[in-house]
Amino acid sequence: MSDMTQTYDVVVVGGGAAGLSGALALARARRSVLVIDAGSPRNAPASHVHNYLGREGAPPSELVAAGRMEAARYGAEITEGEVTSAERLPGGAEFRVVRADGGAVTARRLLVTTGLVDELPPLPGLAERWGHDVLHCPYCHGWEVRDAAIGIVALTPMAVHQALLWRQWSPDITLFLNDGPEPGEEEYEQLAARGIAVVDGEVAGLEVSGDRLTGVRLAGGRVVPREAVVVQPRFTARSGVLDGLGLRATPLEMGGHTLGTYIAADPTGATEVPGVWVAGNVASLMEQVIGSAAAGLKAGGAVNADLVAEDTRRAVEARRAPFSAEAERQVCEKTLGNRRHGLQETR
Repeated sequence: MSDMTQTYDVVVVGGGAAGLSGALALARARRSVLVIDAGSPRNAPASHVHNYLGREGAPPSELVAAGRMEAARYGAEITEGEVTSAERLPGGAEFRVVRADGGAVTARRLLVTTGLVDELPPLPGLAERWGHDVLHCPYCHGWEVRDAAIGIVALTPMAVHQALLWRQWSPDITLFLNDGPEPGEEEYEQLAARGIAVVDGEVAGLEVSGDRLTGVRLAGGRVVPREAVVVQPRFTARSGVLDGLGLRATPLEMGGHTLGTYIAADPTGATEVPGVWVAGNVASLMEQVIGSAAAGLKAGGAVNADLVAEDTRRAVEARRAPFSAEAERQVCEKTLGNRRHGLQETR
């Protein structure tokens, strides 16, 4: 990647499930595709991918390695590096994509699949156990902690919903009110009906013994034994690469709380900037891995269809060009002939 000598049909920024799925579809459509992957997947702390039909329980790194091989088999190029910026070139037909090392390439279309960042609350011990026994999604990790003593640390108005949801996986659920909003009367009744304990007081941190979470420590010093803890992080789209194109992240509001940010797009992933698509968690905060892969496939198909339309338009213009030149030549010859014979030109 140097001095913009290489132009691709599509540059895919991000090499996770969404990016590789899109690259695979585009490469199979005989498009020239470059995938630039920063190598910092969101699910790196997790040991396995779940609910991915046919690949249930596969390690995230194994899924990525298989996806790279499949996309490369059809001609997609894959390189590691961080993309720092993207801009539309003069004329509007292509984009310039720049990496942190200064290398740059051009592309007719962009597919951005950079994912999101889980911003965790600053509770001691939380970040170290994230993806192991500090969790947020029951569909991703609920089976692995089934029947365990699970604590829900309230951070948002969604805490009661979380507690009721996780109750499906374990009968031993405790909701720590922490600094979250006080549940309403109906919510307290629901919690009681489902046998969910409620603990007042601020959470000071987690207790960890060796490589295992053992409890939740309250500000007053009391420790409530727990084997897993659930928190709601803030989901922030990794969208900085789109700033130069005028695309800004949109806040996602839920229950009066800002759950995170995302890049708005239509169902195919097309953004408000022509020629730029997004797929995966950068556009859909709640998407799981298999959903991100599906979104990448859909976006890849839409990008190819858009390129087909452009290729067709250019072909028609090229086909018409010789006829236009010949018609102009004939008009000129007729005009000269009329002048030679003293005939009046008509328009």
